[in-house]
Amino acid sequence: MTIPAIGSLASLQGAHSEALAQSAPAAETAATGGAEPGVSSSQAPAEVSGEGSFAGALGQALGALESSLAAGETAAAQVATGSTSNPEAAVVKVTDAELEMQLANQIRSKASEAVQTIFQTQV
Repeated sequence: MTIPAIGSLASLQGAHSEALAQSAPAAETAATGGAEPGVSSSQAPAEVSGEGSFAGALGQALGALESSLAAGETAAAQVATGSTSNPEAAVVKVTDAELEMQLANQIRSKASEAVQTIFQTQV
């Protein structure tokens, strides 16, 4: 079952694909203590971050979620005060924010379950 992209989380598909493509070299780098094979530790990069990293993708996703929630709260306040000219669009914004939060919660739950499974694995 595929979950369709919702609102601003649709941009994560490209970032997620790039992060997966780069995860194998990153795992090798982490396994060698931060140094690439054939590179001394003094030449290794000090910090792994940026657009192509998992941390960068996660930061973008959380930023998009935060802005979507803020837009939903603003739209809900406008509907409550009667200051919006298009209540249907406001309801759509609130619903999108709610769905994005539910998706983020499910991703968090699945990631937590995966980590627990990894920790319980016998070597």
